[in-house]
Amino acid sequence: MSGASPRFKLFTAFGAVYLIWGSSYLAILWGLETVPPFVLGAARFLSAGAILYAIAAARGGASFTRRQLMNASVVGALLPFAGNGALIWAQQRIPSGIAALIVATVPLWMVVIQTLVEHVRPRPQIWVGVGLGTLGLAILITARGGIAGAVHLPSALLLCAGSVAWAAGSIYSRQADLPASGLTSAALTMLAAAVFYLVVVLVNGDARAFDPGAVSVKSGMGFLYLSIFGSVIAYSAYIYMLKESTPARVATYAYVNPVIAVILGWMFANEPISVRTSIAAGVILAAVVLITMAPQPAKKRNGP
Repeated sequence: MSGASPRFKLFTAFGAVYLIWGSSYLAILWGLETVPPFVLGAARFLSAGAILYAIAAARGGASFTRRQLMNASVVGALLPFAGNGALIWAQQRIPSGIAALIVATVPLWMVVIQTLVEHVRPRPQIWVGVGLGTLGLAILITARGGIAGAVHLPSALLLCAGSVAWAAGSIYSRQADLPASGLTSAALTMLAAAVFYLVVVLVNGDARAFDPGAVSVKSGMGFLYLSIFGSVIAYSAYIYMLKESTPARVATYAYVNPVIAVILGWMFANEPISVRTSIAAGVILAAVVLITMAPQPAKKRNGP
């Protein structure tokens, strides 16, 4: 896509993140069937980071400075490690619907952090879009039959913290000095995250508990999907989106992903789509339009 227009590249990146990350919850559940959560995270980002770095090196754009490596490590700690790590761990104990709803708070945190740190005053249209998207997600979760039973509070709180970390990392990556090559930048963040995952694996005993010979075919498929599609393709697209679009617009993936999950379930798992589900999808897409079409946010002045 080197000869494609920037607008087409951005459109393709949004499409990849919407579709691929919308199906990642199922892939995570498959992976967790026979693989401990932090082993799954370490293997996913180590393999994906190595692939991306090899591609960047083959293209002659794998160089980076020490400062860029440090910044990429910060992004790796906040995004693929804290953000994805919290999601992987939480999905052992809470339903994917609850997880999707908690992760959907990322747009709100991104707007709040951008307001506090970058002194940006979001347009009222963006706040309306955030509220409307959250409402649509609540309708969507209810439309799928509701979620019975008590929520595992530690998992829910950890996932909330992971969502804040993901939002903070997304904002930080927009301003940080990272390698000019998007492939190199994504590769370094993933490899840094893999190091953090490996430290946890060695400390919490997952390394001793993991039996490679017991990995099921379904877990293997989940791992491959998360590594190739979820990380090499979608995560790289996400990093590109952060550089080329606004945080509020990028964060619309959190609204669209559950809708994509419902559509894929209907297409490939014979899951019915009710009238209420259709209404929820319409509300969510309306929120996406509001945020996407909003004017650029205004920087807050220091004086009157």
